Amino acid sequence: MFDKIKSLFIIEEEDATKSKKSPPVASPKNAPTPKSKATKSTPSNNPPQSQQTTAPKGKVNEKFVNILFGAMEKNNLDGFDYMEYKQSLRSLQKMGNMDEPTMYKSAFAMAQTMGATADQLINTAGHYVKILQQEQGKFGEALANQRTKQIGGKEQAIKNAEAGIAQKKKQIEQLQKEIEATQKQVEAAKQEISGARTKVETTRQNFEVTYNKIVSQIMADVENMKKYLK
Repeated sequence: MFDKIKSLFIIEEEDATKSKKSPPVASPKNAPTPKSKATKSTPSNNPPQSQQTTAPKGKVNEKFVNILFGAMEKNNLDGFDYMEYKQSLRSLQKMGNMDEPTMYKSAFAMAQTMGATADQLINTAGHYVKILQQEQGKFGEALANQRTKQIGGKEQAIKNAEAGIAQKKKQIEQLQKEIEATQKQVEAAKQEISGARTKVETTRQNFEVTYNKIVSQIMADVENMKKYLK
């Protein structure tokens, strides 16, 4: 049944459709338009500007084709409905010698022999569109979870790392200021030590000179006393 449903639709990648265009098939009248789930699947936080890249161009993916047709198969209505009408359209389309209005009317003539009405075909087509919309919603939720897991977490890690880097830069700047201040203190202390050393040395020399002066006089007196007082 799955392969049968799949065969009713022409699913080609964009490159293939450029070289081989199939006859256009009009959408069923009044069939509901699929609602966009873009807002549901869009992540709450945009990635940093430096991390944004151009989104790759989408193309038909076999995995998603199977998922969507699988959902249609699982929810296939009993009796003659849009899917059977689509099968008739596909058969006439393969003949390739019929214009679009005639093709739709001929397929509908066959559908009427099975008790189908135009409203029934349109309504059942809407049923399958709703099924596909539900799959779109599931995909949007799954995609949002993946974005949160694979992108949101890494973006937060980047923000945390950048905040850590900024904090460490501030710490480095503060340490640099402290180092400069300490270096000034060291230079000032060296100058004080140099001045103090000079002062101490001068004091020592003055003391030695004074000491030697006095002692030399005393010793001279001692010599003279020894010499003259005998």
